[in-house]
Amino acid sequence: MTQISDPETFASGPVQLIDTVFPGDTNHHGTLFGGVALAHMDKIAFLAAARHARAQFVTACSDRIDFEAPGHVGDLIEATGRVVRVGNRSIDVEVELVAEAPVTGERRLCTRGKFTLVAEKGSETRLPFPPVPEAGVPGADGKLHMVDMVFPMQTNHYGSLFGGDALKMMGRAAFIASTRHARRPMIMGTSDRIDFKSPIREGEMIELISHVLMAGGDSVLVGVELWAENLLTGERRHSATAKFTMVTMDPSR
Repeated sequence: MTQISDPETFASGPVQLIDTVFPGDTNHHGTLFGGVALAHMDKIAFLAAARHARAQFVTACSDRIDFEAPGHVGDLIEATGRVVRVGNRSIDVEVELVAEAPVTGERRLCTRGKFTLVAEKGSETRLPFPPVPEAGVPGADGKLHMVDMVFPMQTNHYGSLFGGDALKMMGRAAFIASTRHARRPMIMGTSDRIDFKSPIREGEMIELISHVLMAGGDSVLVGVELWAENLLTGERRHSATAKFTMVTMDPSR
């Protein structure tokens, strides 16, 4: 049976997207390409606004964005969005982008900016919007919370998230959780059986909740939950649960 949680529990507070800088994300200097960084920031701004107001938004503008530090290949890129102003039909979201060296834990503020998003007119836009939420801290429950969104190129012929993309997201969450815990280079050793309980549709938000279940000398067991959330209604569905054993990478291989 699909588990559905109370949407009000998750409507407010900051949202966080975490990704890894791969070679294809870099410019000719070998650092994170500014366009990729801005794409992460715009996506998290949209998710923060849509989750808060339960409406369809488009980006209207952004403030000046200065890049203060680079992100390097292999770094974790953490984009955090917080609603800071609520207007009649617009919302301002402040976004902070931080690069983190996965092994040393060194964190560098790459940039921050403010995005203004405007809700589309229509019967699905319920006014007035809720007020600015109280400031919160991502992961206050001791678990790693990461969000993302399902785009058309990630769906199958039924219009739902392709299983391979879901597995990729869950594996990424396990990698980030285990690396942050051990501060060592990690690779996937094994994955337990994964049962998909509910489809995730185009345009929905994905939340991955991961936490370390057990840690040994050279391995970390990570549990990952995959949730789907309808951004207009707030309905949340538990789509999958998995366990991954991540092991320390042998540098001699």
